[in-house]
Amino acid sequence: MLKRLPFDDALRSTVGIPRQSKLLDSSPRSRVWRVRLADRSLVIVKQITDGGDTGADADTRFAREVAGLRLAGRATGPAVAPAVIATDVPARVMVLDHLDDLGKTDDWMPGYAESLARLHALTGPDDAGALPAWSGPTAADAESFLALARSLDVPVPSGVLDELAALLDRLDPTPHHALLHGDPCPGNDLRTTDGVRFVDFERASLGNGLVELAYFRIGFPTCWCAMSVTAAPLAEVEDIYRTTWRGLTGRDVPGDLADACAGWLIQGDALVERAHRGTVDQLARVPTEDFEWGYISARERLVHRLGVVADMTRGHDHLHAVGRLSSALAVRLLECWPKLRPLPTHDTRPWF
Repeated sequence: MLKRLPFDDALRSTVGIPRQSKLLDSSPRSRVWRVRLADRSLVIVKQITDGGDTGADADTRFAREVAGLRLAGRATGPAVAPAVIATDVPARVMVLDHLDDLGKTDDWMPGYAESLARLHALTGPDDAGALPAWSGPTAADAESFLALARSLDVPVPSGVLDELAALLDRLDPTPHHALLHGDPCPGNDLRTTDGVRFVDFERASLGNGLVELAYFRIGFPTCWCAMSVTAAPLAEVEDIYRTTWRGLTGRDVPGDLADACAGWLIQGDALVERAHRGTVDQLARVPTEDFEWGYISARERLVHRLGVVADMTRGHDHLHAVGRLSSALAVRLLECWPKLRPLPTHDTRPWF
């Protein structure tokens, strides 16, 4: 009974009569059904559940997802997300367009990058307050990063503390109002005949789009299936993103991609799945245990991110010392644990 399709009379009168339903795989924080209506059309029914949260937290996630989807619905031309057909607010239920996913393709990143830029470009300063501001790294994250270096006996170059403080200031989302998905990972990007559409907007926010463009470089930091993208494919997708953004907004993408990558590096919570974030200092665990998320370990994720930041900040005006520390930390991790594997390449991404 707990997984019975939540389709009340109001939804029946608005959407139609459900004739068949199938419960789909989803996170513990939601239940999702594919539903065939009496007129033979298909819809998706998603219910936000407590999933260990308080009811108030679940209400917030529901409101956040609906708001994000409705903002995404502004897209002209091909959609970038499913449309919201109806909602049942007390039950935290939304009825969405059903999307026909075309499935696996080897060349998945260009369409992803274009749709991500189109999503980000849908909002602006007038939308301030429509969603929470993006939540980035904090001073506590910066201190945890420095404590990690000290625990591994890696000298901290002079200037790192000042560079990290300035980094946090530059990552302040207040001046930025791009519509961020919050978790644009494999499985949340569906290929349709009209392009890529994103689903699962429970973490939607407003901020700088570079924090999600950085996924390609930094290894998809909120995803269990971390991946590495290098060389020509990386240059192509970043060019597609920037060109699409410029064509839609008439201006260049603001900010510095190196800042966005460094921001992900120092966040220990980006080493674990959502249920474990905010519970302990995850970077403090790295010297004593190599915990896994999916099939990638925390140390393997961290070595990749350290290498990315080290490469991006050589000669960088504002992150030179952070880059030197990142390089030294990567070397020390590999000295201590030489069997750490590189991240899988982007052509090994899982398909659902």
